[in-house]
Amino acid sequence: MRLNQVTVPAVAVDKSIAFYKTLGLRLIVQSEHYARFELPDGESTFSIHLAADPGRAAEGSGIYFECDDLDARVAALKAKGIVFDHDPVDQSWLWREAWLTGPAGERLCFYKAGDARRYPPWRVKD
Repeated sequence: MRLNQVTVPAVAVDKSIAFYKTLGLRLIVQSEHYARFELPDGESTFSIHLAADPGRAAEGSGIYFECDDLDARVAALKAKGIVFDHDPVDQSWLWREAWLTGPAGERLCFYKAGDARRYPPWRVKD
């Protein structure tokens, strides 16, 4: 099984398209209510869909983008005007994370985990 895509709600599709293009995603499908992107690496895609209830659009969403060059990528995005909630921080679960908030209030995490993503010391044994 492979992750095909993640879809999050958008309050303003055009604003979200601009935001995700600035993050480096490539727009491949666009309509009035929907947009789909390819990620710069791999085969996964990411999409946005106009929220039915804009007041509750971002509840529960958290999107994780793994970056081998986390610190450099965050610096490059900040240079393009992307505002992060905090710079990269080493976490106790062995990930380095930087969080930001998207146009609809969705939470995005740019992170570097290396082997700890799938093989942390506390991984359940088969």
